[in-house]
Amino acid sequence: MTEIKERRSRLVGSGDIDVSFEFFPPKTDRMEEGLWSAIGRLAPLRPEFVSVTYGAGGSTRERTHATVARIVKDTSLHPAAHLTCVQATKAEVDEVVRGYWEAGVRHIVALRGDPPTGAGTRYEPHPGGYANAADLVAGIRRIGDFEISVGGYPEMHPESGSLIADLDNLKAKVDAGATRVITQFFFDNSHYLRFLERARAAGIWVPITPGLVPIHNYKQVSSFAARCGATMPSWLARRFEGLDNDPQTTHLVAAAVAAEQAMGLVDEGLKRFHFYTLNRADLVYAICHLLGLRPRGKSVTADAPVKKTVNA
Repeated sequence: MTEIKERRSRLVGSGDIDVSFEFFPPKTDRMEEGLWSAIGRLAPLRPEFVSVTYGAGGSTRERTHATVARIVKDTSLHPAAHLTCVQATKAEVDEVVRGYWEAGVRHIVALRGDPPTGAGTRYEPHPGGYANAADLVAGIRRIGDFEISVGGYPEMHPESGSLIADLDNLKAKVDAGATRVITQFFFDNSHYLRFLERARAAGIWVPITPGLVPIHNYKQVSSFAARCGATMPSWLARRFEGLDNDPQTTHLVAAAVAAEQAMGLVDEGLKRFHFYTLNRADLVYAICHLLGLRPRGKSVTADAPVKKTVNA
């Protein structure tokens, strides 16, 4: 009789899986309330770290810094601040890095960033700025002993000319001092598994954490995917067909799809995941529950109520 092997994903329990969460900084008081509600909901799951995105432009950078600084001050979470080199000189970027260090931040997600003219257009380094993400990583490493995460692209970065060039760029970032790779989101696990195999063959041995995004809104996530080169499989489109005006069912399907994807990766031996939350906690919390995570301790908002900020 053939022995049936139990799936690893059915055996996961509390403590087996590590997760991290990505948020974006709020632009309004209402968005700030939503952000801290999401953080409060997910914080008791004890994520490895939480990251806060960062865009070009002074106001966006200030919001990111303010959000990260508050996480350090008002919570027990470990924040990772995003940083790009778009539209900034080396001196300006270095000032931000030192500001993070002074605020108690010890983890930076270093990304080149999209061209100021929009994703898909040609990127031109700022005069006197860091040339690319590898150059940025080296600059951060010279300033402080940060943990540095960088981006990886299972389906290749849209601007890369080939898979080889894409891997060469990733290796340059690791060789410059990156300690972790977080992948762009994907929906077919075979993309990640092939990417992982190619990266290891190229001598990239730092952790490569798969990035996952629950599809709370199919059209919106499809738009994100088109801009970053992540394919939406036809079978995935069929799962959400006819649900444009049915958010409740969309969320149920989204939780099932994301959990299926995560469980498939657990079956392949993966135990660490990075969730792009889009500042929405409900779907991510449900998926984490299925992965065996359980709340421990009080929520962030119980100890640190939302504060109103000026020009948030």
